[in-house]
Amino acid sequence: MRYILPATLAATAFAQPAQADANLERGFDGALRGCEEWLLNPASWADGTGPFIKAVGLGEQMGLVPQVSEVNLPPKEMRRANRYWRINSTSTAGYVLVVSDQLPMCHITGGGATDLQPSVQSVLSSPAFNARWEAQTNSSKGDMTTTAFRNREDPALSIVISRAKQPGQLLDRVQVLATATYRITGHSQ
Repeated sequence: MRYILPATLAATAFAQPAQADANLERGFDGALRGCEEWLLNPASWADGTGPFIKAVGLGEQMGLVPQVSEVNLPPKEMRRANRYWRINSTSTAGYVLVVSDQLPMCHITGGGATDLQPSVQSVLSSPAFNARWEAQTNSSKGDMTTTAFRNREDPALSIVISRAKQPGQLLDRVQVLATATYRITGHSQ
């Protein structure tokens, strides 16, 4: 996926952006839903990915690809039995969702020639996202901000989302990076 450029973790205060692109919002929200579906409902993909694709709700906008660029891969310890989903949101920008058949993780990267920050911010500040996820911690470093969230339905699922602090940054690298993990043992509410 040529247009997905390198990036680092990011997320910040959740003010509603003024120039969010609906297709980019839909793509990021779909990637997040795909992550949740993969980890919380393995039955949706265990016997074929049809139910998974339907649950994500992106239709032909999302497709399984045989490989992705190194920049879109999860950390090395999470690179086992991976499947790669490309989510085309515009002709020059989109997301990659990486999941595993063996590890309870998913990894999302997003980038391209279009500024994703307003769309990502819009999704993170939406009532639908906040009904599913609770912010736990927030930190900033340089031009990036990172927020850790816990899933409200199953607190064993957590996700760390990083993105640019402000619109117009990071167009030369990955603009959003999210990694979710499901803690199999020793979790409690």
